[in-house]
Amino acid sequence: MVPVVLQVEGLRYERAAAPRSDDSFAIGVDRLVLRAGEALGLVGPSGCGKSTLIDLLALLRQPSRIDRFELQGSDVAALWRVRDVNACTGLRARHIGVVLQTGGLIPSLSVRENVLVSQRLLGQVDIAWADLLLESLDLDRLGARLPAQLSIGQRQRVAIARAVSHRPALVLADEPTASLGIDHAPVAMDLLLGLARDSGAALIVASHDVGLLQARNVPLRHCAARSGDVGAAST
Repeated sequence: MVPVVLQVEGLRYERAAAPRSDDSFAIGVDRLVLRAGEALGLVGPSGCGKSTLIDLLALLRQPSRIDRFELQGSDVAALWRVRDVNACTGLRARHIGVVLQTGGLIPSLSVRENVLVSQRLLGQVDIAWADLLLESLDLDRLGARLPAQLSIGQRQRVAIARAVSHRPALVLADEPTASLGIDHAPVAMDLLLGLARDSGAALIVASHDVGLLQARNVPLRHCAARSGDVGAAST
């Protein structure tokens, strides 16, 4: 049986309204199960909570309530209850790769060093795998360049390579094609889906582009714009 990477039940995140404002915010996930090699699209309009949910799944925010949260067999919910930030940071470093919509590259590092940074932090450098990623993303001739010397599309491909460089079990992509043009967005999405599948990672893509995901048969979960509730059933 294909191993379960992520299992979430009864997640709720609430943000109180600012003073003299009724702009409160809440999102919830009743149940979400994702296995190795599976992909899931999180869709909905801007402001519905897609990025917030990505942060929660990346262990960058703590939920207001959680019944169950397991990542690669580790009980994250228990760590949250005792506020063990260091353990959560360690799990994120080992098992999660994140693709930000802005790329999020380190400007002072070359393309190649950006891809290697997560490996170096873990002390598990695999030059051959990093070079293979660069080649598969048509970046092998750009390895010595700095991010400022790249196009937007090239920077986003570097961000994808960096996210899977340490072979994480879970890849989270927050609007990875939002800054790309109509010609480059499908290519970048195909590369992301392909690399995640080939490396055996579970993948969640938050995107406003429903058609891009539907055309690739990616199962979808919708984020409601009014309440912010996310109805995510098991996959």
